[in-house]
Amino acid sequence: MKWLSFLGLDERVQRVRQGAAELAQAAEDRVELLTLEWAEEKQRLQRIVLLSVLGAVLTSVVLIVLSAAVMVQFWDTPWRTTVAWGVAGAWLLLWLAMAVALWQALRAGHQAFALTRRELKRDWFELKDGL
Repeated sequence: MKWLSFLGLDERVQRVRQGAAELAQAAEDRVELLTLEWAEEKQRLQRIVLLSVLGAVLTSVVLIVLSAAVMVQFWDTPWRTTVAWGVAGAWLLLWLAMAVALWQALRAGHQAFALTRRELKRDWFELKDGL
């Protein structure tokens, strides 16, 4: 170390060490942020899969009930028709609610990892300015 002091390099070595420590801390912070945002994104993707499966099931039920309603339409009494169309309408409303929820979940995807992207962009500009 005396040679570093003698050559005037000890200050530069100290700055490099500080920079490396700050870089390590920043990298650790970014990894932690990425981990938190990945957990959020994973929940969003799970919700999309669940709503997609639910959508497929409800679509099947809607088609079956609508088909039954059409067949009952030509059956004996008018009460059967009213009940069949009421059931079909209820399934259709449930399907529409699921479709709206799925659409909202899909639209929320553009916000994935927003904090990490913003931090990395800021780090990149600070790094460029420092050079």
